Amino acid sequence: MRTVDRIRMRAPVAHVLHAAEDVERWPELLGHYRWVRILDRRGERAIVEMAAWRPFGVVNYPTWWVSEMWVDRQAPAVHYRHLRGITTGMDVVWRFVQHGEETEVTIVHDWTGPSWPLIGKLAAESVIGPVFIHGIASRTLAGIRRAIEQPNG
Repeated sequence: MRTVDRIRMRAPVAHVLHAAEDVERWPELLGHYRWVRILDRRGERAIVEMAAWRPFGVVNYPTWWVSEMWVDRQAPAVHYRHLRGITTGMDVVWRFVQHGEETEVTIVHDWTGPSWPLIGKLAAESVIGPVFIHGIASRTLAGIRRAIEQPNG
């Protein structure tokens, strides 16, 4: 399963990268995040626990996962490897490319799916990826764009 979400933001790469890696601030910037906790930090690497809502009309479905997160400032990119939760084993990379006065941000989620016999791959490709992962990632990108494009963002 692979999902790709992309957006352009009117800000330099360094500013967007900072907002993307400052995950502890996400709950105050992004209404769909319930919490983000740094469980362990070592330099550019951290173990992060994240919880978000995936809205379905008036109903919010709770999601939760733990990831190893690391920042590659040369690329620039932010990487995640999901360690716990339904998406254990998922690899995520945020990439940042400057285009004039804008930064294009692309989030790619790659995953073989849950280890459920018979339906794991089907569940990942038809529900988990397009409904949950894309639903949360697209809201995350839009929320970060709103936050950094504000006059004092």
